[in-house]
Amino acid sequence: MKKVKYLIVGAGISGLSFASYVKDYLVLEKEHEVGGLCRTIKRNGYTWDYSGHFFHFKDSELKKQFVETMPPEDIIVKEKNTKILFKDRLIDFPFQKNIHQLEQQDFIECLYDLYFKEEKEQYQNFEEMLYGKFGVSITEKFLKPYNEKLYACHLNTLEVNAMGRFFPYADIKDIISNMKQTNNTSYNGVFLYPKEGAASFIHQVYASLDPEKIWLNCELLRVDKEEHVAYTTRGEISYEYLINTIPLDCFCKVMGDSHNGALTANKVLVFNIGFDKKSVNPDLHWLYFPEKKYNFYRVGFYDNILDQDRMSIYVEIGFSNQQRIDIDAELKKTLQGLSEVGIVTDHQMVDYCSIVMNPAYVHVSEISERYKQGLFDQYAKYNVYSIGRYGKWTYCSIEDCVLDARALAQKMKENTDE
Repeated sequence: MKKVKYLIVGAGISGLSFASYVKDYLVLEKEHEVGGLCRTIKRNGYTWDYSGHFFHFKDSELKKQFVETMPPEDIIVKEKNTKILFKDRLIDFPFQKNIHQLEQQDFIECLYDLYFKEEKEQYQNFEEMLYGKFGVSITEKFLKPYNEKLYACHLNTLEVNAMGRFFPYADIKDIISNMKQTNNTSYNGVFLYPKEGAASFIHQVYASLDPEKIWLNCELLRVDKEEHVAYTTRGEISYEYLINTIPLDCFCKVMGDSHNGALTANKVLVFNIGFDKKSVNPDLHWLYFPEKKYNFYRVGFYDNILDQDRMSIYVEIGFSNQQRIDIDAELKKTLQGLSEVGIVTDHQMVDYCSIVMNPAYVHVSEISERYKQGLFDQYAKYNVYSIGRYGKWTYCSIEDCVLDARALAQKMKENTDE
């Protein structure tokens, strides 16, 4: 039986990052390549990620690592330019800070409801918070329909802070001030992106590791947490610590635990599409679509980020976990919608691929948070830890995943003789 100190499940950014901070490790990955959902497809001259992955570092050490591991000419730096299409008008993001750009009647409604909103000291759920902080019109014109398209669930089932630091809050002073002096800065106001796609960063981390300690095409089948033994498609492994980075609902199954519906998420269909000519709006990086007449909620422009001469986009469509996805039907609706909004004019599609991310955006609720706390406390007794976006079942960035891995590795080193 193989023995290892740290058995890591999943070779995405969280698992590979944790491995890079320790010595005696083994990474299990059921796919034929590393990267998880942060992989890149190159085809017919197009560069497509599994979905839009852009890097905006708040940790200086991690930013330095990102910059220094790649040739400077391979890193693109962009000041984000994003818009919302609302009633055939492009509005700056975030919507709540730019209501003055709306048609007069919509602006008056938003401003009136913002002033007379009914705030509370505490809110019961995400939807109630939106109404309380932004009023009826801002909520119902953008915040509610957009997030319902994204999460594919009722917003009253989500916890108040379901999006954490990623939600662009603004009070009435911010909103009024923005009418005269524009200030749409956000956590990702400036982003970095590798010319060869987001997977470049993953491959840099992978290159620092021992490939013999990363088992591809190897699936974790079950775990005996009492005996610290993992059963895989390549045999039994004895471990001291088990580090999980795969989706928590899947991990619960191999651990013999049932979450009884406490862990829910949406799934997202991503179309990467390449066309024969340049984007009509060459400065835009991505666009938001709150109106439900369009099946997609966001469209991003790779060609505008990579400065290419043919339009290359990703299109994201949200579904509930129970919904069946008809790829051909959704592609037809997508192309029709892209034509209606003017993204596609006389463009001819050259190539496309589709990816289903499942899970994509987890539903952070009071139920899930309570369940996770009990589960993680129990797992810790058996030296089992779960990290990363899906391992922790939370909303976070790629950077957060790396920082999570680093923090756990440092904690382990402090408690062991490594």
